[in-house]
Amino acid sequence: MSKLIRLDGSGHTTLAEWKPGDVRSQLRALRAFREGLESGLLASATRNGQAEVVRELPLDAELVVMRRPIAGG
Repeated sequence: MSKLIRLDGSGHTTLAEWKPGDVRSQLRALRAFREGLESGLLASATRNGQAEVVRELPLDAELVVMRRPIAGG
């Protein structure tokens, strides 16, 4: 099962979980992912032990983490 989480003050909140072939759960995950991006969150996906920044939800990812951008500069 794949998972979409948001890092927050509690540690993290699970936004969605989905399984291959489960269209309903995938649609919920896609909606939650899109809403996160629209609210300004960044997303990173873990696949095959590697993390990468993503702009589209990779349904084959084990874990997708959404977080606020790091402030500073």
